[in-house]
Amino acid sequence: MAIQHVRDRGAVNASAQPKLVAVQPVAVPDRDALPRFHSLERRRLQCYLALMLADLAVIFAGFLAAGYLYLGPDGLDQVAVLSQLVTPVFLTVALYNGAYSMTALESAQAGASRAVVALALSAAAVVFIAFYTKSSQEFSRLLFSLGVLTAALGLVWTRVQMRAFVRWRCGQRVINELLIVDGGPRVALPGARVVDADRAGLEPSLDDPDNVNRIGLVMQSADRVVISCSPERRLAWATILRGANVSGEVIDEVVAQLDAHGARIAGGYGWLRVSVGPLGLRARAAKRIFDVVVAGTGLVVLSPLMLLVTLAILIEDGSPVLFVQRRLGRGNRFFPILKFRSMRSAHADPDGRVSTTREDDRVTWVGRLIRRASIDELPQLFNVLLGQMSLVGPRPHALGSQAGDKLFWEVDARYWQRHALKPGLTGLAQVRGLRGSTESESDLQYRLNADLEYLDGWSLWRDVTIIVQTVRVLVHDRAY
Repeated sequence: MAIQHVRDRGAVNASAQPKLVAVQPVAVPDRDALPRFHSLERRRLQCYLALMLADLAVIFAGFLAAGYLYLGPDGLDQVAVLSQLVTPVFLTVALYNGAYSMTALESAQAGASRAVVALALSAAAVVFIAFYTKSSQEFSRLLFSLGVLTAALGLVWTRVQMRAFVRWRCGQRVINELLIVDGGPRVALPGARVVDADRAGLEPSLDDPDNVNRIGLVMQSADRVVISCSPERRLAWATILRGANVSGEVIDEVVAQLDAHGARIAGGYGWLRVSVGPLGLRARAAKRIFDVVVAGTGLVVLSPLMLLVTLAILIEDGSPVLFVQRRLGRGNRFFPILKFRSMRSAHADPDGRVSTTREDDRVTWVGRLIRRASIDELPQLFNVLLGQMSLVGPRPHALGSQAGDKLFWEVDARYWQRHALKPGLTGLAQVRGLRGSTESESDLQYRLNADLEYLDGWSLWRDVTIIVQTVRVLVHDRAY
């Protein structure tokens, strides 16, 4: 059984990685009265069978209801044949797509969605077969569609109702989880039974069959076991877990320190994956198309305003109109960011070492107006079209920017992680009001946490939401 590392980050799913918090393990005072689980394996099988029978009954009933409502008693014979064609294909697809799986037992929503997908695929398969066998004319297309729709609605309703049956048979959790604490970090694993190895007399000694037997009795009927132990005992526990017929995990703080995302064994060595791209190919393509369409449209719509700003800057302080500054972008690579020049040419700060203050005399009259409404950022739409920036992402900072008396990357080493995506015109930090000068280290920490949160939970809908929210904070009391 593969041994995985447990990370102290947010849980990926309901039964996945625990969150590191302080918790007191349950004491087992009597060393002979070992904690035991009641096996849930047979009960899970009962739940799978019950779900399967309920699904078949609902599909059959759905087709019968549709036939009776559409053609009356004359339609029952036809829909009976249709349901008999659909159900075998449905069972085949449902068994493969996880409609009867641990996930389906844990979540009625997941189970219902997978069952509906299986029904849709089976209906499509029946239509495909009927078309090529030239038998589709023997059945009413509308009746078949009504039957599928009625059955799908019935599947959703039934899966929600069956959740009570699953809880009755298995309880709140459909798996038995065991946490053994043997000198390692105290962790909280919701719903798990916690055993103190010392108090329960559990010693991972591989040369003592009695000890191994004792551990085996504790792990009996457990579906997942997590070991929290000292580094020198991890190998012994891992060896025991491999022979315990359970899903076993060993907590290792190094995984959290390296922020590892996975592990594998190759060439006799253990490999930890410590970085992955935050977006896949389809997500990157969707984000890029969205950027090009919106940025291109924005340049056309805002071109009169940008022309007026250009003329105002030339009249007040002459050329150049644009301020070009080197900043860090995706992959920690430099790129030239474009802005309308808001400071006098003689007071330009190419590295951004001095943050702009509220009454900064370096800022021109026009510059103060355009900074107040964030109009000075509009030329960055060209950066977006050139692929150097995105509409939404972590804001790019000047190289000399400081929080307190430290450079940004000196405050928190995680600062470099924010460059996994293209920098944006706006971002999660900006819509939360985290903008302006960074007078203290905490000012940067808040922004950094928001940027990393955005990287971890990207979606196109979230980008749209942030852009809409940005409209509300274009004029901001910290924009100066």
